Amino acid sequence: MNLSTHANRTEKRPPKPWSKKSPEGPWDAIVIGSGMGGMTSAALLAHLGQRVLVLEQHYVPGGFTHTFKRRGYLWDVGVHAVGEVTDHSMPGRLLARLTEGGLQWAPLGKVYDEFWYPDDFRVDFPDSPQEFNHNLCEAFPHEAGAVGEYIQAAREVSGAMKGYYLGRTLPRGLRWLGDGLLARRAQSHLETRTQDVIQRLTRDEKLRSVFAAQWGYYGSPPSRSSFAIQALVVKHFLHGGYYPVGGSRAIATQLLGAVANRQGWTRIGADVEEILVEGGRAVGVRLTDGEEIRGKKVLSAVGAMSTCRRLLPEALRGAPWANSITSLRPAAAHVSLYLGFRGDIRRAGAGAANKWFYETWDPEVEGWNVEPGKPVEKAPILYCSFPSLKDPTHSNPERHTGEVVTFVPWESFERWRGTRWRDRGDDYLEFKQAMEATLLEQFLEHMPDLAPMVDYHELSTPLSTDHFVRPMAGSIYGIEPTPERFRNRWLRPQTPIEGLFLSGSEITSVGVVGAMMGGVLAVAAAEPMATMDYLRKL
Repeated sequence: MNLSTHANRTEKRPPKPWSKKSPEGPWDAIVIGSGMGGMTSAALLAHLGQRVLVLEQHYVPGGFTHTFKRRGYLWDVGVHAVGEVTDHSMPGRLLARLTEGGLQWAPLGKVYDEFWYPDDFRVDFPDSPQEFNHNLCEAFPHEAGAVGEYIQAAREVSGAMKGYYLGRTLPRGLRWLGDGLLARRAQSHLETRTQDVIQRLTRDEKLRSVFAAQWGYYGSPPSRSSFAIQALVVKHFLHGGYYPVGGSRAIATQLLGAVANRQGWTRIGADVEEILVEGGRAVGVRLTDGEEIRGKKVLSAVGAMSTCRRLLPEALRGAPWANSITSLRPAAAHVSLYLGFRGDIRRAGAGAANKWFYETWDPEVEGWNVEPGKPVEKAPILYCSFPSLKDPTHSNPERHTGEVVTFVPWESFERWRGTRWRDRGDDYLEFKQAMEATLLEQFLEHMPDLAPMVDYHELSTPLSTDHFVRPMAGSIYGIEPTPERFRNRWLRPQTPIEGLFLSGSEITSVGVVGAMMGGVLAVAAAEPMATMDYLRKL
């Protein structure tokens, strides 16, 4: 390629809708954090005619939707499958409108999740409720009644949640109406544990495990998780899984582009130290370098727990409502093995569908119990994704990517928190290398034909999650979705501080669409009439 050709291609590349500097105010809203919740809040506010500034501490926006490169390979960090993004669902229609059709989605195929268990047992989760019912009944022919009840329960929960979400947006004076009437149907599901429901439906231990198999999508085992979250995951994927065309980075490009197109902006490398509160009202933020930025309202999309512990003024962090939120438990942390392959990985068994490899039938085995200084055994669960096979714009048939994810205890890594990224000491490096070698070997035991194609591998630990995204205890899912979480009366978009709102998945449910809906509810709480009018047109 000659220099003139390279220059022409560079000129055609669209400018990024973010930078390290931002225009001058005034700002109608400041959004802290550019994860899915923050981006949705910002784009929706921009569509409502407000001037929005998004502040992101990382040098790449997107939160768990961002991507990174190594040696020519590109991986996502948190988007593996998303449901309900077509025009048949409200989230899909909303995303299409917020991005003016710029964000496109590719289906993962007839099967979006494959589950592999001991004794060569396999069951596929397909893209239709009829096929889902068929596959489970074929695997468990004497349990057709339990399977039918399970699918029906998922639908009932989904219907009940609409009132719950609406109730969470009501102002403080009307919370009695939201909690006592609108949310009543959903609350019983939210306060019931997954284990209690699946044990009632069937005595078959293997079917119980399959019912709960997708708990990895929200990070809480059946004995602790709210059944409503399990049911919402089932309903979320009843019509299949999808992946953003162009990779998960397209989400930030399109949503933040909508903000920039409407006189707003996203500023990266902008580390918020404190939310400014004057006269009981949020009036802006202070960055770690001392700069103060003012806005008419502040929406925090960094997580409710992180907001209360890290961003509130010191005098307000001990308030009863803040203590109530911070007393909740974070969901699990995780490690991810990022793989680069050279060769045709489809011929070796890879595909767009995610593969779950369970080494046990016990649904209560939470994750990989690794500990520094002790031998590293096999992980009980592997979740495997092949991003390059999901994205139709991926053009190199001989270079592909894979990811192997499993949960780990944050406590095994906490001692290194505060050390520098890529310079955490020899003891950490030794621990990390042992995990990486074990995880790679275990993965290749399940998919041996991929072994000669492995060209690159790198392990990311919860310390990387903490460094780049900063959730509490390295949790990819925020507050654990237990009945205790959903009994908390303060976990809602409007805080007791005037002008301060909470956005993101901890306000609603987990995942990309959960965080997105949390972003919507934050705006609905801040601008109820305008938001409802906007949504009504969908």
